[in-house]
Amino acid sequence: LTPQIMDSTGYEPKPGDLIEIFRNVYEHWAVYVGDGYVVHLLGPDGESSPNCTINLPMGKNNILKQKLLEVVSTDEWHINNKLDQEKQPRPAHIIVDQANKLVGTTRSYNVVEYNCEHFATELRYGDAESQQVRLMETKPENVEDALKIGLGVTGVSLALGAVIVALLVWKTNQSTSN
Repeated sequence: LTPQIMDSTGYEPKPGDLIEIFRNVYEHWAVYVGDGYVVHLLGPDGESSPNCTINLPMGKNNILKQKLLEVVSTDEWHINNKLDQEKQPRPAHIIVDQANKLVGTTRSYNVVEYNCEHFATELRYGDAESQQVRLMETKPENVEDALKIGLGVTGVSLALGAVIVALLVWKTNQSTSN
């Protein structure tokens, strides 16, 4: 028996459900196939980390079947069949069968045209779609804001590093002069 697995809102996934995993600045997507397992598209370096929607723009990716809780690790996650109001989901047994057939194969990857969210929505609805990409396309300021935040964090980190180095040098000079 598989122990009960519940998302951050207290729901247990059913075969065919889309699983949204919240990483730091993006979401990773997988399809629940039952018995505690998901099938998902890995990023360019073989990880399910930030490479799902950001990082290297193109490459080949493995499609893996892994335990949901291993993929999630310590990140928050929930069931998100987000397009069910707009699109008719395919029957669960078809979603699961197709997902399982893809395990161990490779898929072309493109951050804009085909990422992990495209992969998951294609399995559930028969149509690949990424709302993360659509949001960036319809609101370019989101990309600009993300870049500003990233550059700002990088700048603060560099400045803090410079202050720490300066303090260490000053302390070393104080120690040698005494």
